[in-house]
Amino acid sequence: MTSTNEAPAPRLDDAAATTQKSRSTSTTVAAIASRIPGPLVGLVVIFVALSFMSPYFLTPRNLLNILTQISAIGIMSVGALLVIIIGGIDLSVGAVLALSMMSMGWLYGYAGWPFELALPVGLLVGALIGLLNGVLATYGKLQPFIATLATMSAAAGLAVFVTGGNPVNGFPDWFLALTTTSFAGIPLQGIILVLVFLVAAFWLRFRPSGRALYAIGGNEEVARLSGIPIRRTKLAVYTIAGLLAAVAGLLVTSRLDSAQPTAGGSDLLNVIAVVVIGGASLAGGSGSLLGTFVGLLIIGVLNNGMSLLNVSPNLQPVVLGAVIVAAVMTDRRASRAQGGH
Repeated sequence: MTSTNEAPAPRLDDAAATTQKSRSTSTTVAAIASRIPGPLVGLVVIFVALSFMSPYFLTPRNLLNILTQISAIGIMSVGALLVIIIGGIDLSVGAVLALSMMSMGWLYGYAGWPFELALPVGLLVGALIGLLNGVLATYGKLQPFIATLATMSAAAGLAVFVTGGNPVNGFPDWFLALTTTSFAGIPLQGIILVLVFLVAAFWLRFRPSGRALYAIGGNEEVARLSGIPIRRTKLAVYTIAGLLAAVAGLLVTSRLDSAQPTAGGSDLLNVIAVVVIGGASLAGGSGSLLGTFVGLLIIGVLNNGMSLLNVSPNLQPVVLGAVIVAAVMTDRRASRAQGGH
């Protein structure tokens, strides 16, 4: 009798242990899944879908073409991310790109300057506009949205005024080689893009001045009381953003062999989308270069895929908007799940 009464006990214990183990495994899987960034999931889904939908998508030539297409936007996105981390925003990146390239083109094509002198002046123009944004936002006490909106309008107008709306063509061969040269099959402009991301990521991750950006964006008053030079840091960030927009302008000019006064007009939406899809908060204090690079790939792959599939240009912005919303919502759900665990 005793043995028959005791027999069921081990089976109940085994069942309880199995249930507990199953719950533990489910919890572990959920925890791991919650740590996968939403944008990365979106990139994988888009990449796999396009590989089935188009036979040309996975060809080496097309993949390198994507890298070429996203280089300028990616470089501007780095500057935009830095500004957003400190709680600001820069609406002038596309106009700065246009004005810097037109300033360089005017000095070379109209004023007769040697190109070796015109090129650094073009970069300087971009940096100075970025510095002006910083001055207006810090010392002028203007909202970054208003300050950069004003400089965007002024820079876009000056870009057209400089040459009367005429493009400048015929740049030196060594300058055009920036976008025609490849190393081990990788375009030089793609290498420049990756280097910009790596340098910025190192600064944000390992340098105190880079970590200070997150402190300023998180709580500016606490950062000030901690001894962080708020104004000087903001001026530096806006200046870097302007300089990077000018660098992007150089790549666009080299690729087209032409300085176009209306260049960059449609880049602002893509730049902001890249940063937001990458997980940066417009409220400031968060964001990473890895997430931004994933967001850049999403935009690049999506635009390339829609072109391969002959999607109507009128529908492409609709698709892009839907992907932006889906990526941001997925990332927010993952963040809440991670916070719960």
